[in-house]
Amino acid sequence: MKVLLGIGNPLARDDGVGVWVAENFRKKGWFSFPARQAPENVIGKIARIRPVLLVAVDAVEMGLEPGEFRRLLPERDRGLWGSTHSLPLWALLKRCVPPSGTIVFLGIQPKDLSLGEGLSPEVEAGARRLLRLLLREELNAIPQLEPEEGE
Repeated sequence: MKVLLGIGNPLARDDGVGVWVAENFRKKGWFSFPARQAPENVIGKIARIRPVLLVAVDAVEMGLEPGEFRRLLPERDRGLWGSTHSLPLWALLKRCVPPSGTIVFLGIQPKDLSLGEGLSPEVEAGARRLLRLLLREELNAIPQLEPEEGE
């Protein structure tokens, strides 16, 4: 089995993009968890599944155009990923997959993190593009964040 984990706060506009992706993702052989801003609340469920692939999606400030998305390397991009959440996400997710399993972090550049609901048009368009790639399982088509992009 495979898992998609959507992270973020839907009450802070674009911060809810990971949740939006998880709520709109339906694919046979996958579980989708819109975990909101407390991914630790679904860690037990994910650990019981023991997914061979775990894909986590969140809004991440990367200095890109709003709606652009990238694969993040947890070893290198630790400062970008999970900085707004209560526990180190990488450490939590590592415990959920078997040793041969894979964890993929996907960040979407937000535009508007103000209080309110709904995604900005640019971020929603990016989320729809990402959703199409995820449904086709084309993770390799998602560019990796380059060091100069995250600076």
